[in-house]
Amino acid sequence: MRPSGRNTDKMRAVSFERNVSKHAEGSCLVKFGDTHVLCTASLEERVPPWLRNGGKGWVTAEYGMLPRATGDRMRREATAGKQGGRTLEIQRLIGRSLRAVVDLKELGERQITVDCDVIQADGGTRTAAITGAWIALHDCLKWMEARAMVRTERVLKDHVAAVSCGIFASQPVIDLDYLEDSAAETDANFVMTGSGGIVEIQGTAEAEPFTQEQLLELMELAKNGIAELVTMQKDVVAGPL
Repeated sequence: MRPSGRNTDKMRAVSFERNVSKHAEGSCLVKFGDTHVLCTASLEERVPPWLRNGGKGWVTAEYGMLPRATGDRMRREATAGKQGGRTLEIQRLIGRSLRAVVDLKELGERQITVDCDVIQADGGTRTAAITGAWIALHDCLKWMEARAMVRTERVLKDHVAAVSCGIFASQPVIDLDYLEDSAAETDANFVMTGSGGIVEIQGTAEAEPFTQEQLLELMELAKNGIAELVTMQKDVVAGPL
């Protein structure tokens, strides 16, 4: 039995709230159960120096956790003078995931930065961030389209979403919360597109090594879960901002 009482293939309650930021060109508050992440997409009419005059744009991401996103207050990374390795790894993952479904030439020489700030953490912050970041990016592009800057369907090639899966109490389960994540025998994150393409798989054995058969079981759970998330994304962006 999972601590939450969910079936092994049952995700937490997922919700998306768009247009939550007055100033950002695109924004989304995403909730995977008690994990809440604010995603804001910001447009800049410039690209990094190494992309100048190349005819392509750039999509990148930044990630952070608020001091009381967890049970104990964490020190802000800004006060330490540098970002931690986990933060850097996650924000690079988010950026790679978004760029996998963006035509950078169609974007033009512009940069979109998606900031993912964890308001409350209960496991799966990176997967929630990726899934919500896609909606913020979509709405930023719609903002641009309304001003005749781009055509969204030309820039955004597909959906992208992510979910965690793992082996908990010897069972493959989907969308681990903190209680499961902290005690999981195997922990993995899957990022996939709406058409089923694999963007990234991160998997780690916390105790005993896992088998190929177990990996395939986790992947099947992830495939079905991401299909659900993509359907939810489609339903959400079909409505008015």
